Amino acid sequence: MSSLDPEPGSESRALHLGPARLRTVFDRIEKMIEDRWEIPVSVSDVPNPFTGDLDGRQIKVEFDLEVEDSLFILVHLFGHTVQWNVCEKAREIGLRNPGKPGGEWSEEALQEVAHYEAEACRYSLQLLHEAGVHDLDQWVADFAACDTAYLMHFYKTGEKRPFREFWKDGSPILAPLAIPEFHPTQWLSRYDGTVV
Repeated sequence: MSSLDPEPGSESRALHLGPARLRTVFDRIEKMIEDRWEIPVSVSDVPNPFTGDLDGRQIKVEFDLEVEDSLFILVHLFGHTVQWNVCEKAREIGLRNPGKPGGEWSEEALQEVAHYEAEACRYSLQLLHEAGVHDLDQWVADFAACDTAYLMHFYKTGEKRPFREFWKDGSPILAPLAIPEFHPTQWLSRYDGTVV
């Protein structure tokens, strides 16, 4: 058992693990991303209304977040960074901006976004497992489902509701997705805010 795993029988939901443990996981993941893939992680101000950003070569996490949200943003943006560097179609989906939200997203485009988001979270889960964190699978699944529900609502209506309104416990567990070899490449000339 990793030093980051909780005692047997303890609650596995991140909300119940406490900020100290989540900070330990965040720090381990941040170091792993920077050391193994040489992707700089910056915890800094990200322009509102965004909570994180990436360009394919770097990851930014908003400094003014609870540690639980910071951890999800970090692992999720890592997942998108993998996607952007191994799949041109994923990069196109991530950079898609059909203009005004609400009405300009086809059902096919929304399904592509949902798949893109789920795949990023599957890479996130693999990252956690490779870091020795095996008890956050349900948390990743619940966060992923909340994130997708939030985005689908926003893209369909243009309405930004509080993120946690979309939270439901017990979402289906995602299968980890092996992280392929990739070379981090900057795909944007500046940060444009990619995580609403």
